[in-house]
Amino acid sequence: MAVSDVMMSLALMLLGGFFMTRLTKLAKLPNVTAYILTGILLGPYVLNLVPKQFVKAAEFLPDLALAFIAFSVGEFFRFSTLKKNGWKVIVITLFEALTASLVIFVAFYFVMGVDLPFSVMLAALASATAPASTLMTIRQFKAKGDLVDTLLQVVALDDVVGLIAYSVAISIAMSSISFTSGNGSKGLLMTIGLPIAQNLLALLLGCLFGLALYLLMKHKHSTDNRLIIALAVLIAFCALCSFLNVSPLLGCMAIGMIYINTSDDERLFKQLNYFSPPILLLFFVRSGMSFDLSALGAKDTIGPYSLLVIAIVYFVLRIVGKYVGAWLGCLVTHKPAATRRYLGLGLVPQAGVAIGLAAMCARLLGEGMGTNLQTIILCSSVLYELIGPVCGKLSLYLSGSYGKDNDEDAPASSTGEPLSAVDALIERIKRIQIEMENEKKPTPEESAFDEAVDEQEAAVDGRPGARNRLFR
Repeated sequence: MAVSDVMMSLALMLLGGFFMTRLTKLAKLPNVTAYILTGILLGPYVLNLVPKQFVKAAEFLPDLALAFIAFSVGEFFRFSTLKKNGWKVIVITLFEALTASLVIFVAFYFVMGVDLPFSVMLAALASATAPASTLMTIRQFKAKGDLVDTLLQVVALDDVVGLIAYSVAISIAMSSISFTSGNGSKGLLMTIGLPIAQNLLALLLGCLFGLALYLLMKHKHSTDNRLIIALAVLIAFCALCSFLNVSPLLGCMAIGMIYINTSDDERLFKQLNYFSPPILLLFFVRSGMSFDLSALGAKDTIGPYSLLVIAIVYFVLRIVGKYVGAWLGCLVTHKPAATRRYLGLGLVPQAGVAIGLAAMCARLLGEGMGTNLQTIILCSSVLYELIGPVCGKLSLYLSGSYGKDNDEDAPASSTGEPLSAVDALIERIKRIQIEMENEKKPTPEESAFDEAVDEQEAAVDGRPGARNRLFR
């Protein structure tokens, strides 16, 4: 494949993803949906503007993108925070994630008669959640209350459960396939024991790499070199896991967990978050290119069922599982009634992590099962992102997390008496002006980037000591 074709494909993917977000923004849809739609349009099944060779050659993108995602998830595994939040959030997260997986597994394996590897993988993918639209609604309406606090804490831990569930499921699926094909002769013990050993190995390696990252960062480095070191560690770990045929997800999460607990350095995570958007864009666009619309209607793809039937059943039952699991978790932990009833609605969307895991399935399991899983997840993710904002806003509204009943900051006079309509309007205008000024302040990620730029400019200008810091 010519270099010019590679460069043109990258440019088309980046520009196409950007311009598509301008359209989806009008419909108030998340960027992930725009990226997937861009991939579908540019891919071999519609306009065919990006060669199939490029899509095949870019198989490393899911691993790289998921390394970023899993590492950032490790930041939320701060031991002090988990201790402060208590056991309630952990119980609710386990209930909502694993109930969704259990509902999907029972329905597909026992009721519909789908084979074990496919049912296990689809069940594991059902546990992941991406309620970015709900979080945007929380910020937009300045929602408050127990439901909001619980939702934010559950979201922080949800991907941890999803990554663990996937890591175990992919090992079970591959061992089961090997056993049923006659390549495995060690029976059930090997089928169960091998996944456990693989995931323990990934966790151990991740902890060692996390400790190595801490030791490398212990000395003072420039912002650029910190980013270079972090990328080198993550990529080296993914390469080692690929060589050992072990999933890198748990290990990357362990790297982030060990690093944040040993260094308490949140700045590195912000730097990576600012660096990663182009990589994630390319990953999601490439995922869309693998979405074959015609395959949805093909008959007898999964047993007697088409992919469209499987996708619809998965779409509906996952919502049921998430809602029931969240309700049960809140009931066990004695959460307020409003939180118990409406938390599940805020956990409906599914995008980033699930799409990444499905892409990894397609690479590990190959044509057939792997691509079918990816098609189902991509199709359902688009639907989830369409209804996600509505479900999120509904959960906040019905729980009273925003609105007049929750307007704790209503303007009042210095004596505590309610202001007149005119004075109240003036006070609200002043508050809006203050909020607008605050919004102009750079985000932590932008500040990290600006700091790197300042160091570069200082080195170029020849300020004393600047060049030494830059190349330290």
